[in-house]
Amino acid sequence: MRLIARYAKELEDTFEIITVYEDETQREVVSKEHPHIKTLAKKHPAAIWFERKMHDDFGIIIEDAFDKRPLVHQERFPRDVHPLRKDFDKDTLQEAEYLPYKYEAINGDGVFQVAVGPIHAGIIEPGHFQFSQAGEEMLHLEVRHFYKNRGIEKMLEGKTLTEAKPIIERISGNESIAYQICWRDIYLQAAGQELPMALRKRHAFLLELERIIHHLTDLGFIPNDAGFGAALAYGSKLAEDARRKMQEFTGHRFGFGSIDFTNHFIDTASAKEWLRELENSIAFFEDWIMDIPSLWDRFDTTGALALQKAVKYDTVGVVARASGLSVDRRINDFYLQHGFVMASEVSGDVGARFKVRLAEVKNSLGMMEHFLEEDDTTLEIGNITDGSYTSFTESSIGELFMAIDIKDGLIERFFVRDPSFINWQALHIMMHSDIIADFPLINKSCDLSYAGNDL
Repeated sequence: MRLIARYAKELEDTFEIITVYEDETQREVVSKEHPHIKTLAKKHPAAIWFERKMHDDFGIIIEDAFDKRPLVHQERFPRDVHPLRKDFDKDTLQEAEYLPYKYEAINGDGVFQVAVGPIHAGIIEPGHFQFSQAGEEMLHLEVRHFYKNRGIEKMLEGKTLTEAKPIIERISGNESIAYQICWRDIYLQAAGQELPMALRKRHAFLLELERIIHHLTDLGFIPNDAGFGAALAYGSKLAEDARRKMQEFTGHRFGFGSIDFTNHFIDTASAKEWLRELENSIAFFEDWIMDIPSLWDRFDTTGALALQKAVKYDTVGVVARASGLSVDRRINDFYLQHGFVMASEVSGDVGARFKVRLAEVKNSLGMMEHFLEEDDTTLEIGNITDGSYTSFTESSIGELFMAIDIKDGLIERFFVRDPSFINWQALHIMMHSDIIADFPLINKSCDLSYAGNDL
């Protein structure tokens, strides 16, 4: 079974451990006095981050875990403080004595360590990459994040769904529409209502526009990291045009506040004309890039993730589909009826991830034309009912999972698993036998979210 998420919530006298698989959800209750659970990481390696986070958040002990280091807590965070417990008081929080983080390393003659980050050149977000090297060859990579943890799970406790929305939609800028759609689906479940088809089409149109913006940016940056800056200039121009269209359609460049229950006007004739222009631009870009042998010499076989490893690490999104793993939340009747075709490759390398993005842009353009229609449908939302609700959306990075518990009309527990939280853990596998100069290229070909990962 594919592992989707593992997280905890605090009850009155116990903790409940929720493990979400593709076909079922398992629940386990443990006492607060002896909060011990068994690790799943021997079967699902990506479970280890979920489990380390549970220990940091709640103090739950993971038995037989191969890695018990802090995950979210940095070097000066108090060791016996667990912020997601109900009795946590931020006003009493004080820095603890500095405790160095012990990185994984390979030892041996001629092997040395290279530390990259968390501060980087340019405007890249904070993340640390620790390499074990033998000359230029990468032997091992450890990814360490959570430098920009904002405490969003705690921040949303006690808020209504409406109050929470401006925060939820800003968790990860590349996925704002996707996060809003997850929020929307939970709101509809809690209200016991269904979304009218006209609104569903509008929201799907915006989700595919967000996907196009993200993919166009990557389609420029990936060749740039192989030394071909002209592709970045062209891709950035197309991405900026698409970003301006997002502002035209929603009032904001990132679509903040755009997923609601009113079908706002879109000039369909103008939108269709822009879609056709972009389709022509993408056709030119594809012919141009595919005919540059020096680029494909860098792309092909670089940063390969085999299907077996993609499955083992429960990967999602472009990373999974480029390795031949058929995982996409758009495989449903609604999307299939509007022209969805899943893009996939089998080589699992930088070239495969580039090709998947290119194919998805073209497919998204076709679907967006089908989603366009003039309709002024409005849905009146009724009262919401307390309960536990979950939702999924296929963001531009991959499968996004959200869970919200509502009690007395307020959020009691908010949990979200960004696709990056899974895929970051598979990044180190892609580095074996490649050179360190290829790291930016491999990393960009996955283009994972730091903010969505860190919460």
